[in-house]
Amino acid sequence: MSKVIVITGLAQGMGNHAAKMLAKKGHIIAGFDVDEEGIISLKKDLDNFNSRYFINVLDITDREGIVRFKDLTLEKFGKVDAVLSNVGIGFFGPFEDIDLEKALKCLEINVIGTAAVFQAFIPSMRKNGCGKLIAMSSLVGQIPFPFESIYTASKFAVEGLVESIKYEVEPFGIKAALIEPAQVSTDFAAKIHKLPPEGSPYRKRIQRFINRDRELIKTAPTPENAAKSIVKVVLSENPKFRNQVDFLSAFFLLLNKILPKSIRDIILLRHMDIK
Repeated sequence: MSKVIVITGLAQGMGNHAAKMLAKKGHIIAGFDVDEEGIISLKKDLDNFNSRYFINVLDITDREGIVRFKDLTLEKFGKVDAVLSNVGIGFFGPFEDIDLEKALKCLEINVIGTAAVFQAFIPSMRKNGCGKLIAMSSLVGQIPFPFESIYTASKFAVEGLVESIKYEVEPFGIKAALIEPAQVSTDFAAKIHKLPPEGSPYRKRIQRFINRDRELIKTAPTPENAAKSIVKVVLSENPKFRNQVDFLSAFFLLLNKILPKSIRDIILLRHMDIK
């Protein structure tokens, strides 16, 4: 039976591949992204699959727009079976130098964006007695990374948000889940990795961090491979609460559970070449 699946941030990357995989399986895709060119391209792909869909250009910070999107989606398809909150932006730099107004935008998009799309669809799921709320988190949602303080804070917040929501909506048959990748071979990190100016006390360590990250990206899962894992979570009747898409995130999260924090931190700092 076809399911109606809402995906935010589906114009490119993992969200885009997940949308196309789900459409090929016969499911109905609803979603939005701020990237107009990406939305136009995805519509062409979905037309080629003879898929039913409702996708448009919308900014995750437009809360009235999200409510209109929700109303139109339910009007067209009558229900929504799963919501995958995939919109997110990165944030990088030594905390001492961070522009807090720009940091606020990151928190608005990553945390409140997830909250807004979930809040919009929970009432219809509650009335139907079923549904899934799935949020894209990160390895740094549990393990803080240096020079990613604001991004880490946003993902810690997403994890706390979804875990709290889970307790509230489970009695109505609604499942909640997190997806926690470490790295995927995209330009997501490269777009934000910038060296501080000459003379910065953080410059040398950040240079080593960036160089190490570039090396790790070479062996990271592709967006398409990561999307395969995401699709499994979306379609699972009883998804695990925490889900990984790559070995690195699974490995570090295991260490996070079993090792003393001091030893975990030594491994982390050596792994990123910033000890």
